Formats: sequence, C-alpha cells, structure tokens
Amino acid sequence: MPFDGVKRVTVLGSTGSIGCSTLDLIARNSDRFDVVALTAHRNVASLAEQARRLKPGLAVIADESQYAALKAELAGSGTEVAAGADAVVEAARRSSDWVMAGIVGAAGLAPTLAAVRRGACVALANKECLVSAGSLFLAEVEQAGATLLPVDSEHNAIFQVLDQDRLNAVDRITLTASGGPFRTWTREEMARATPAQAVAHPRWEMGAKISVDSATLMNKGLELIEAHYLFPVGEGRLDVIIHPESIVHSMVAYVDGSVLAQLGSPDMRTPIAYTLAWPERMATPAIRLDLAQIAQLTFQRPDTKRFPALTVAREALCAGSGAPTALNAANEVAVAAFLAGKIGFLDIVAVSQSVLEDGVGGGDIPADLEEVYEIDRIARIRAEEWVQNHLR
Repeated sequence: MPFDGVKRVTVLGSTGSIGCSTLDLIARNSDRFDVVALTAHRNVASLAEQARRLKPGLAVIADESQYAALKAELAGSGTEVAAGADAVVEAARRSSDWVMAGIVGAAGLAPTLAAVRRGACVALANKECLVSAGSLFLAEVEQAGATLLPVDSEHNAIFQVLDQDRLNAVDRITLTASGGPFRTWTREEMARATPAQAVAHPRWEMGAKISVDSATLMNKGLELIEAHYLFPVGEGRLDVIIHPESIVHSMVAYVDGSVLAQLGSPDMRTPIAYTLAWPERMATPAIRLDLAQIAQLTFQRPDTKRFPALTVAREALCAGSGAPTALNAANEVAVAAFLAGKIGFLDIVAVSQSVLEDGVGGGDIPADLEEVYEIDRIARIRAEEWVQNHLR
C-alpha cells in the first residue's frame, strides 16, 4: 500500500556517501519526511551541519572522544546529542518508519539488527550484515516482520526486475561491475598502485574503503555473497560481468530466454530513492539516461587471474559456515592497511586468502551473533599478523 503521511526516517552513517545522498533526497522532499536520528563515526562538522539543517531529534557520534565537540556545535539546537557504539544502536532503536543502514563494515551489524528487531523498513546499504551473518540476519528479519530493501545499485536493480514468487523460472542472475580504476592494468602495474589511484573510481563517488574494494573487485565478490542471501537461487545461478559504463546495473535471465535489466545513470540517489519512497517512486535529480548519446554499452568477462578476489569470495561462499565472515573481516583489515601504506595493492586479496586457507571460519555454521563476532575477531587477528609480517 502507498505510504500515507509523513515518513519518519533514521540515517545510520549520515556523513558517508550513501548518507549524504540520502539526506539530499530528504531535503528536496522535506514535506514528506521527518528525520528522527542521524549517526556518524567521527565527522563532527558534517553531522552538526546536517543536524542544524534537518533538525533530527537525536544526533550520535560513534567516536566518544568527539562528544564534547558535537555537543558544543549543537548547543541550543533542540537536537539531543549522544556518543559511543551503544548510542548508535539506541538511535537505530528509536521509533521510525524507515532506516538507512549506511554504516560501512562490520560496525554496522549491531545497529542494523537493532532496527530490524523492532520491525522497521530497513534500506540495506551495509552488505557486511549479510556477508558476515547472512542466515542469522535473515532469520531476525523474518521473526520481527521487518522489511529489507537492498540499496546497492546491483541488488536494487535485481530487486526491481526479479519475480521473487517464481524463482524456479530464473535461469541466471548477473551482477554488473564497472571493473574499477585498474580494469585495464597489468598485475605489475597494480603492484605499484597507490591509495590515491585506488580510490579514484571512474564512475561512482564512494568512500575510500568501498572504492578500494571496487578496485580489487572484492566489492563484487562481497555482493555475490550478499545476492546469495537476498535472492536464493543458488550459487550456480549467480554470475558477474564487467560493464565499464555502469548503465546496466544488473540483469535477471529467465528460462524462456527473456533477460530483464534495470538501467540508469550511475547515481546512487536512484536506488536510494527507490527504497526511500517504496512502494511508490519519487523524483530524483539524477541525470536522465540518453542511450543515443552514450551510443555503446560494452561487456566482458572478469579476468580472475588479474583480479582473484572474485574467486576467493566465491570459494568462501561455497565453503559456507563462517568463511564469509572471516573473508569480510580480513578484507577490512587489509584495506585499512593498504590505505595506511603498510602493504601493497596486490597484498589486499592475499591477506584474505591467507586467513581463509588457515581455516578461520571453518566448522559449523555460527549459531548466534556471539559466534559471528568471535570468527570476526579471530580473522582480524590473523589478518593483522599477516600485515605485520609483510610490512612494506
């Protein structure tokens, strides 16, 4: 049914690229939305500016050392101020109709689950929730009667064209990937890549961590795992194709030979708007697609020899148990180490591969979140050890 009235919204990770795009849409439609809470990691200036402009009831900074600064910035604004990881979770628990889960990494799991457990409509931009705790997370969604709407452009595209009531009619789901900034680079060239080059994505404006994941293609590997949980057609019916123009955001092929795809300019405001207005649609300022001007769309198979992240991610998916959890944790450590100049670009995937080969995450499927967090903890320790043994 169409949403009637003003929608109350919470944005977790409001100062990141997804959060900023979300608030841009909300500001353009201020009569339709009431902002309940905003959270950020440590960017006080941006969070304070957002709070003064949108007047949420609560603003939370995860880094407790920044509490005094945020409180000073918002003194007299009428917005309550809090700090710390527990406060972020409390923000997610506050009554709102719709929650943007835009916190990057495993840190987003607890607050996103808090929103799910109260039965909220959750726009999921944090793929790590499903990568790290897929079965458990979906069980929580079902138990609470929450609504899960994918925000990643690829999963959002699939969501729009997939007949979820007739999955047996699906022949293949194909995720598209831009190929990142190093799509045409040799392994030797990538070995010398700098963090600045890795975060310079040719199509999308994203945060540093996601941009590096796109450069290694680990982002697509994690999305493959996420798609496995969101669209249960089986690993064998999930595929990836390189599409440099980033116009076709994903495709669903059916057994009758039909292929349905969602197309659009590379602007995250489009998939965000789809979830923000769902089940309706809302206008966005995204550039309208002009296929005649674009003239040509190209596709190619991914080169897994130059970009082994896809193979590593698929192996983790097939291994099951806690392997995807370990993969995600090790990758977060490796990307942070690369951005800090501690390891080379090609070392990023090597870290994750080493952790998985050590058997971290093997054994039984995690029975609860505590076991997920334990696998995550061990994987991070092993990854840090690898980094320390291979410092540049």
